[in-house]
Amino acid sequence: MADADALSRFAVVEPAPAKINLALAVTGRREDGYHLLDSLVTFTAVGDRIGLAPAAEDRFTLSGRFGGALSAGADNLVTRARDRLRAALATTGQAAPPVHIHLEKNLPIASGIGGGSADAAATLRGLLRLWRAALPGDALEALALGLGADVPMCLAGRPLLARGVGEEITPVALPALAMVLANPLVGVSTPAVFQALASRNNPPLALAGAAGWADALSGLRNDLEPAARRLCPQIAVIAESLATTGPALVRMSGSGATCFALYETDAAAGTAAAALACRHPHWFFAATRTLEGTDNGAY
Repeated sequence: MADADALSRFAVVEPAPAKINLALAVTGRREDGYHLLDSLVTFTAVGDRIGLAPAAEDRFTLSGRFGGALSAGADNLVTRARDRLRAALATTGQAAPPVHIHLEKNLPIASGIGGGSADAAATLRGLLRLWRAALPGDALEALALGLGADVPMCLAGRPLLARGVGEEITPVALPALAMVLANPLVGVSTPAVFQALASRNNPPLALAGAAGWADALSGLRNDLEPAARRLCPQIAVIAESLATTGPALVRMSGSGATCFALYETDAAAGTAAAALACRHPHWFFAATRTLEGTDNGAY
């Protein structure tokens, strides 16, 4: 992880929280090949960070535990977000001068927790602040969706229900949850997981009727998990390891391989993460807390 002083030199620092699919149903498939989803999503205190500063010319640099797995010279969602936002602002006569963007990559790559999408969303938010610019809400949402199905929900950055291909977003009044994230540091291909699905026409999530969120979550599922487990046997191992630490719930997030476990307290999550890190020193574990959703306009 980059030291705090390195990011403190940037004019704007924007968090890119991990996106956790607490539950995910695959409910269909469009003619263009995109899958229709019904997903309960939240975000965590742990995540990547984006630093932005004015520059003589565009620059993109990397640091963090997983920064070495990316190339600063390659096309990626961060630089695509910059370029598409700049083009959109140019049509409205707003300035978008050169910028140095630094990505502190603290989350594993291709891990089912929306890292790239969160980075793109953070880049959009941060550049609008740095450039003192604005786009109409529908234009910004369309730009985000053009970058990827997960980017609009990461742009919202709060607990929500996402439907369609991810663009139909409804806020959810979800409490903060003590959580451990666990990943065996094996990348899982999202297209491969969808290709391996046994069924693409499953029932939507059933959130009504439960006594509380604990009951509601325990009765839900991730339709991608069985397929991902077949492709990546380490997912079963990491889920079983989490289950030995006394959590209220263990489930895979997104298309994997990250799994999460929910605990009654932050202390219990911290103890579990420390024990698991000792048991599997070469894997990724993080005790964290999810962001709370308010009742304002929420489900």
